[in-house]
Amino acid sequence: MFAKNGEDLLYICSSKGIKLSEFAILSEMEQKGCSKDEVFETMRKTFYVMKEEVKEGSEKEVFSVSGLIGGDGYKVNNYLKKGKSLTGDVMVKAMGRALSCSEVNASMGRIVACPTAGSCGILPAVITTAGEALDKTEDEIIEGLFAAAAVGIIIAQNATLAGAEGGCQAECGSAAAMSAAAVVEMMGGTPRMSLDAGAIVLQNILGLVCDPVAGLVEIPCAKRNFAGAVSALTTADLVMAGVESKIPFDDAVEAMYRVGRNLPSALRETAMGGIATTKTGLELRKKVFGKDKE
Repeated sequence: MFAKNGEDLLYICSSKGIKLSEFAILSEMEQKGCSKDEVFETMRKTFYVMKEEVKEGSEKEVFSVSGLIGGDGYKVNNYLKKGKSLTGDVMVKAMGRALSCSEVNASMGRIVACPTAGSCGILPAVITTAGEALDKTEDEIIEGLFAAAAVGIIIAQNATLAGAEGGCQAECGSAAAMSAAAVVEMMGGTPRMSLDAGAIVLQNILGLVCDPVAGLVEIPCAKRNFAGAVSALTTADLVMAGVESKIPFDDAVEAMYRVGRNLPSALRETAMGGIATTKTGLELRKKVFGKDKE
């Protein structure tokens, strides 16, 4: 089972009466020649890693090898316990978990690159937090991961997931689009509603550059992860309220790819522009490497 783009994906889901998650499962079964149970159990193992990474940096201070970031996931979790949040428990929990994953990644811990290491906090934070808020079973949450995978596959086939090629919009943007689509399905939305959510997220993050300080996916990457998680969750609510994307998903993906290719190389993960070359960004680079990096 193969879908070349979003419209093709919607046609297949409609004609067969299946959800995005079911499409992803059937595709994997066909490609790998394995059973549904085998496919599901493989994703379950992935989910367990996600559960650990959102938990680790929330329950204790985790610092990156470089020392540039660390402890923020723990701070946010402690703030959550005080019950003084302006945006609500769901949002604060998702933000803290996204930061936790980024910190675990930067500390050389075990993470799921979904779709990349630099954007690793978005989907785990969103899927675990939404699953708890919606009172979903473990299997239902895992189905959400398959829905995210279906969207990620389409983006990868028609654009890029790499910051070096398309800027951070390709990494955090894709991760947030995948997450929003997953949550919409978990909330009972249709495949088209899921793709609407993905399209809206991509439009809202269009043009986001990739400018890691010292060339490390820590600053500003970690905080872009929590922003991506928030975008995914708010967009899911927007779509479930009945708001549609006027720009189709495929158009949004194509625009994201085109914008990314038009970004100067200095803004595509080279650390030669943006935040990376601010006064403070350069000072931090010198602090990490001990001297000016050539």
